[in-house]
Amino acid sequence: MSRIFGFLVGIVWLVFAGVAFRYSAAGWSADASDLGFWWGVVGVLLAIAAGGALLGTWLHTRSRHD
Repeated sequence: MSRIFGFLVGIVWLVFAGVAFRYSAAGWSADASDLGFWWGVVGVLLAIAAGGALLGTWLHTRSRHD
């Protein structure tokens, strides 16, 4: 159950990162470079957090064969 929850959190954060990158692209295309830049920073941070959640879930919930 914790594996499903961890992967779900990682996927939700990836969706949030995608939305932030979409806002960033809209900011750059509207000549608002400050909005484009900062939404890009938020997107990168969310993508890093999502990667950490997915990788951490995979590493800490795998079964060990001793």
